[in-house]
Amino acid sequence: MDLRWLEDVLILLEERNLTRAAHRRNITQPAFSRRIRSFEDWIGAPVLNREVNRVSLDPALSEHEQEIRALTTRIRELRGNIANHRPSNVTVTLTSHHAPIHSKFPDLAIEARRHFPEVRFRLRAGNQRDCITFFLRGDASIFLNYEARSEQSPMFGASVKRAVCGHDRLVPVIGGRLRYRLNPDQRPPEDFPCVTYPEDCHFGEILARAERPFGTRQMSRNSLCETALSSGIKELVMKGLGLGWLPLSMCYRELESGEIVSVAHHFGHEDIKVVLYANTENKTAVELVDHWQTAFSLQAVD
Repeated sequence: MDLRWLEDVLILLEERNLTRAAHRRNITQPAFSRRIRSFEDWIGAPVLNREVNRVSLDPALSEHEQEIRALTTRIRELRGNIANHRPSNVTVTLTSHHAPIHSKFPDLAIEARRHFPEVRFRLRAGNQRDCITFFLRGDASIFLNYEARSEQSPMFGASVKRAVCGHDRLVPVIGGRLRYRLNPDQRPPEDFPCVTYPEDCHFGEILARAERPFGTRQMSRNSLCETALSSGIKELVMKGLGLGWLPLSMCYRELESGEIVSVAHHFGHEDIKVVLYANTENKTAVELVDHWQTAFSLQAVD
């Protein structure tokens, strides 16, 4: 199997046209078609429906696009790891949704650098469901997760080590000119503009379950924007576009400086735990999680 065949297929899925795909691959259309036929010979099934004056993609190809992309990425990484292997270096892949990567991973990396100087990290960000898939599939040996008290931890089984390595909280905050539009008691009016999470993302699920005002579109009267990215919500809040819920670790500097203000005294907060999962088949991953657990003086089972 030639890696170029997978790359060809991905370009074909993007372009939906043989001529345009061949142009992007910088080869002639006949040569591109021969490579697609080679891919079909390898898998033992056609991926193109060839009719008179018309060629279309088989639906099975589109349905497995994400798996093809993941496989292509893994092959490239494997090729790079072998080509650049150094006995003294170890690369650990960690997966997490975006908020912990911004707010928690830098501290973990600094601590690891002090005691595991040979370790290098590869980060794979995604929504929580994607991260769990990466972890279970073996694409990552460590899963960094935020978990609310109101939700059940993922059940991975005996081959996975779990450790609570910190605590955080989701707080409602306001920035920019909106800081001066609060009621006399510092409570935002019900139609206050806000930036919300979708209910199908992790933080959206937490806030919806707790029925927190301004957390999701369904709990708001005036949601100006909806996004699953906490870093995006932070920037919009600081620009004064709306109230938003953020992890405290992501915005405490701005709270201390007065750039944003918290209204948690009116709407409360959501406690969340910083949890690490390690695949016990990866010795380095387990050693890292054990060290982080000790360094942050917390118990593996809370």
